[in-house]
Amino acid sequence: MTAPLLSVRDLSVAFHQGGKETLAVDRVSFDIAPGEVVALVGESGSGKSVSAASILKLLPYPAASHPSGQILFEGRDLMTASERELRAVRGNDITMIFQEPMTSLNPLHDIEKQIGEILALHQAITGETARERTLELLRQVGIRDPEKRLSAYPHELSGGQRQRVMIAMALANRPKLLVADEPTTALDVTVQAQILDLLGQLKSDHGMSMLFITHDLGIVRKFADKVCVMTKGKIVESGPVEEIFTNPEHDYTKKLLASEPRGEPPTLDETKPVVMQGDDIRVWFPIKAGFLRKVVDHVKAVDGVDMVLRAGQTLGVVGESGSGKTTLGLALARLISSKGRISFIGQDIDGYSFAEMRPLRDRLQIVFQDPFGSLSPRMSVGEIIAEGLKVHERQLSGAQRDDRVCWALDEVGLDTATRWRYPHEFSGGQRQRIAIARAMVLKPRFVMLDEPTSALDMTVQAQVVDLLRDLQSKHDLAYLFISHDLRVVKALANEVIVMRSGKVVEQGPAAEIFNAPKADYTRALMAAAFNLEAVEIGGVSQ
Repeated sequence: MTAPLLSVRDLSVAFHQGGKETLAVDRVSFDIAPGEVVALVGESGSGKSVSAASILKLLPYPAASHPSGQILFEGRDLMTASERELRAVRGNDITMIFQEPMTSLNPLHDIEKQIGEILALHQAITGETARERTLELLRQVGIRDPEKRLSAYPHELSGGQRQRVMIAMALANRPKLLVADEPTTALDVTVQAQILDLLGQLKSDHGMSMLFITHDLGIVRKFADKVCVMTKGKIVESGPVEEIFTNPEHDYTKKLLASEPRGEPPTLDETKPVVMQGDDIRVWFPIKAGFLRKVVDHVKAVDGVDMVLRAGQTLGVVGESGSGKTTLGLALARLISSKGRISFIGQDIDGYSFAEMRPLRDRLQIVFQDPFGSLSPRMSVGEIIAEGLKVHERQLSGAQRDDRVCWALDEVGLDTATRWRYPHEFSGGQRQRIAIARAMVLKPRFVMLDEPTSALDMTVQAQVVDLLRDLQSKHDLAYLFISHDLRVVKALANEVIVMRSGKVVEQGPAAEIFNAPKADYTRALMAAAFNLEAVEIGGVSQ
């Protein structure tokens, strides 16, 4: 038998805070052979990412310690390696892709400098050679017009584009082992398929091994060779992927495999009152050039979109990163300027200023993709949820506000006693429930949901989908549901808009879109999302 490239033996990780020790990982063991992909799966807090970060000793010392364990890479124990020895391994033999690229990329440096820095540090490649290698990497990970992106800063890229840059940086030195922590979470399904194909190609071409951390079991089944299932810091089941998926033995593994979003979306009812309507919505961003900064062209982020959303109905908006999904939602919510008619509960609001929109904000709410980023760390959960009431319902007394906060927490299935706690004390799924409660407390008519489940593991994702469906049924809410996860859209939306490059590719009842898509692009999305036979668009397999 071939000796493993990486062998983790009895690894334990403890965190120390306020004189108290918490065991986050408890005697975990697994091997990764050369050219093998091993997946670590489990819910948030199960110890997946902590185990992965331990491989390169990236956990903060002395807050984190390793009471037991060995991490043998090519026979060397990295646990006893010096910092100098680890620096030679990090970014060279072993690289890591993190889940949140915005916190991993330097906001002060452009993309060319950030990738070039890695090439210069590890391979002494600089100048034109580094530029050509950078362009090659950006093309490999599917960045369009990479020459135009070299001078871009992280904030100028979409979430999917930022993640692709992170992957390019990780692959720059052709590592022997790639540790990928949720590398496709922020990507739409077609790009996700492209990235997985790319990683698979690199695996076969260079014999690269991977430790793949994800909550997407569909990716695990398609991509990994072996899987380790973690919960509460322990590996409860491991083995070949097909064996674990076909014949799971542990109850927790069975629970994970049964946690895909299910249920039926609301029945299409054209007799319901129209809550939101848009006619020929356009959002064009000017491109300026020259000394006088004249407008020379436009980025047509949204270009001529029509939509109607009724009470108790869900309109799903799907498409790749940069297709205009979120821009359309922000335009409808009057958070960015747009052209075209927008009607909200019978009022034409397309010409309204920010001040004129303020009286309508309580009926028009948004739940953002990243609840941790949208919840103030300095405010308790009760203060966060009550903030909107202080603006829109000033007549309420303190006791009445507290009652409404308790009602909202109860609506989303959280204990009312948790209103005194802070966001960092909750799991990702609980934080998303808090974000939903913040929107629900004002009893809105329209809710824009911008990728509300993309960062959640499968079991929590299914719970949030059920919660959103129950709230909609109870309060006759109109949802604009923006997502790249077509499985979630299928469970929630009764009508779908498919967008690409700012335009509508296909639009209609969800059942028709999912069962008999007409456009090649829609069929490509379905193929990527549901592991169907791929089609080609413009000569590129999708």
